[in-house]
Amino acid sequence: MTLAVLKSRALAGMHAPEVTVEVHLANGLPSFTIVGLPETEVKESKDRVRAALQNARFEFPARRITVNLAPADLPKESGRFDLPIALGILAASEQMPADELGNYEFAGELSLSGELRPIRGALAMTFAMHRSEHASGKRRAFILPRANADEAALVSDAVIHPADSLLQVCAHFAARDGEAKLGRHRAQANGADAARPAYPDFSDVKGQAQAKRALEVAAAGGHSVLMVGPPGTGKSMLAQRFAGILPPMTDDEALESAAVQSLTSGFSISRWKARPFRAPHHTASGAALVGGGGTPRPGEISLAHRGVLFLDELPEFDRKVLEVLREPLESGHITISRAARQADFPARFQLIAAMNPCPCGYLGHAANRCRCTPDMVARYQDKISGPLLDRIDLQIQVGALPHEELLKKAEGESSQAIAERVHLASERQLRRQGKNNQALGTSEIDELCRPDANGEQLLNSAMTRLNWSARAYHRVLKVARTIADLAGADTISQPHVAEAIQYRRALREQ
Repeated sequence: MTLAVLKSRALAGMHAPEVTVEVHLANGLPSFTIVGLPETEVKESKDRVRAALQNARFEFPARRITVNLAPADLPKESGRFDLPIALGILAASEQMPADELGNYEFAGELSLSGELRPIRGALAMTFAMHRSEHASGKRRAFILPRANADEAALVSDAVIHPADSLLQVCAHFAARDGEAKLGRHRAQANGADAARPAYPDFSDVKGQAQAKRALEVAAAGGHSVLMVGPPGTGKSMLAQRFAGILPPMTDDEALESAAVQSLTSGFSISRWKARPFRAPHHTASGAALVGGGGTPRPGEISLAHRGVLFLDELPEFDRKVLEVLREPLESGHITISRAARQADFPARFQLIAAMNPCPCGYLGHAANRCRCTPDMVARYQDKISGPLLDRIDLQIQVGALPHEELLKKAEGESSQAIAERVHLASERQLRRQGKNNQALGTSEIDELCRPDANGEQLLNSAMTRLNWSARAYHRVLKVARTIADLAGADTISQPHVAEAIQYRRALREQ
């Protein structure tokens, strides 16, 4: 046999298209060629595979070796093809049986000693393999490094065989009936057994009842929040505890989030079903937020998928960087286009932003006098564009606490108590419309978010006085619907509308 064919996976954004690894041995001067649009990491696999085979005491064929990674127009990157290439050479040179190779897919980077090293994107590849099984009806098992087994096994019904070395994989195919083979790996965490992740608790925060209430509303309906206040008032502390009151992640949400994080090797099984919390520094670039690179990878907004994106010191971000948030806040996904390829990443996150009201930070402070002129304040606040502010549902003030309040022991309501109310409101929304209130479309708002007569009169008056855009009007209606859900009310009444209006206070009117 001079030809061996194996299956593996490439990564193209969140997708993992199937790659056929063909290895052919021919007569002629010894050479080793890899074709099929390989990038540098794949080209370098020639040296890793050669050393791994020799150190595992296999014979490296002194023949003309050609490896084709099909389809030829799909770029191939990273070292995940080391394992299938090495196995293909062994099968083509008849140093291992090739009868069962078609029942498996392979991925893994080889060390020079033949040990298997972890790869990124194992969960995304397992997802893709599982979907293709349903489409084609042909079931395959996945052999990959042991370090990736836990995340890959989170895909229900996927058959995962972890291995530590090239020798273990070869022994699996050489084993006869009754002899030991690679065992099937089971996930260590699942929806039934996973305990609720540990988050910082809201009971640590002194005072700030209004800010806590606003965050409760935001958590219940999936709304974005901007907190404005002097330094040291607890804005960052509140944001860090926000993930702890969000509804528990479903299995599908947890898998989506884990799959995105696996693309950057950032997923850990210990964080299973924990809401992501991303807090990029204000010096982050636009590409760092949305993702990019020659081979597109997810940015902060995608790594925060199904979790929280916290932007502290919002005006300190470059204005062009902030503008890239506008489309993902509306659509829940981001498309990165390059000359040769395009990648789509999910980006359904909750934005929590914090800022000072002025350059010195003390505008409106009771004790410290603000030193900024009106022109300085206007320039500082104008760093955040109107269209971006329009997309932030709740805009609240976080005032400084009196000294007496700071000296008291923290006795605020716990995150668990708040989370229970949030969960009930979230369940109410799912039963009614199958999604949270923030995701409602225009026609659904007209049907589900219509207030009673008194509420509608108050809303029309506020819209006329505050000169809201149509987007702002719809967002206030969605926030009012969430407040009514927290109260267990079927109809949006005047108090619900009034509370929603006070959360929509324009920054320029401070």
